[in-house]
Amino acid sequence: MNNELFMGKSAPSITIKDESLNVRGATPQNVTVILPAFNEEVSIGSIVLLTQHYADHVIVVDDGSSDRTAAIARKAGAHVIVHEGNMGKGAALKTGFTAAVAFGADVIVTMDSDGQHNPSEIPLLVAPIIDGYAEMVNGSRYLSHTDKNTPVYRRVGQAILDTATNMNSGLKITDSQSGFRAFAGSTKDVFRFNATGMAIESEMLADAGRSGLRIKEVEIGVRYDVDGSTMSPIKHGLGVLVMVLKDVEFNRPLYYLTAPGIVLGAGGLVMGAHFLQAFAAGGHLNFGPTMLMILLIIVGTFMTLTGILLHSMSAVVRDAKTV
Repeated sequence: MNNELFMGKSAPSITIKDESLNVRGATPQNVTVILPAFNEEVSIGSIVLLTQHYADHVIVVDDGSSDRTAAIARKAGAHVIVHEGNMGKGAALKTGFTAAVAFGADVIVTMDSDGQHNPSEIPLLVAPIIDGYAEMVNGSRYLSHTDKNTPVYRRVGQAILDTATNMNSGLKITDSQSGFRAFAGSTKDVFRFNATGMAIESEMLADAGRSGLRIKEVEIGVRYDVDGSTMSPIKHGLGVLVMVLKDVEFNRPLYYLTAPGIVLGAGGLVMGAHFLQAFAAGGHLNFGPTMLMILLIIVGTFMTLTGILLHSMSAVVRDAKTV
């Protein structure tokens, strides 16, 4: 029986033909692994074969590959879903989550398909969910700060993205860009899957934080010698950072607008106090500094009030959704 699924951009739903592949046998929890893939014919076969030892189902979402990714994954025993065109990792994960729920997954695991992650660590990720301690588990390369394989430039960029993501999500995650994660099946409706690129990792953390999911981190390893990404780390990092900042602006306006506005306004007031003191002592007001003071006060006040207004509107929207 052919277990490949074809999904065009306009497909309204996913029809799954289950071949009852269950390498692990009967288990108290159905563990389903999602492998989003784009032109990964070199690594996908071995990753699927290794992953089957630790999962009840392995789903490969071929996101518009032009090589033999889908065919090799199918021969290796994976359930394959094909996107007609390249729709991005967020769309691939959304498709995978939908399919995993259709398979009755109690635990959903996401992994990169390029061989960076070790499938033998899947039990480490799923254990906190199976034991009832968490609803989401993030695999972290930096949990004990012992990963010496990460290049310095990656670590610096990672620190910046971690800070921005944690500010946006309200979490304290040590590896915000990890693609190796586990989720309780009940969390499927928590995530937006809007991000088209690698920013999906930060977006999912933001969604998890706002939904109050219990999140745990476990330490994982990673290989960089198999990184097949064609995007430069700088371009990737900037793209993720821009997405996170846009998300902060929309969802946490007190951080993005009100806090900077207060700083600017306070700076203007301090300048004003200094100018008044100098003027009272017989000095003169210079046009340039005076205009800068006025500008800081006006802009700071505007940003502060706008942030408070947007925050109030967001609270009203959230309350309306919970009713």
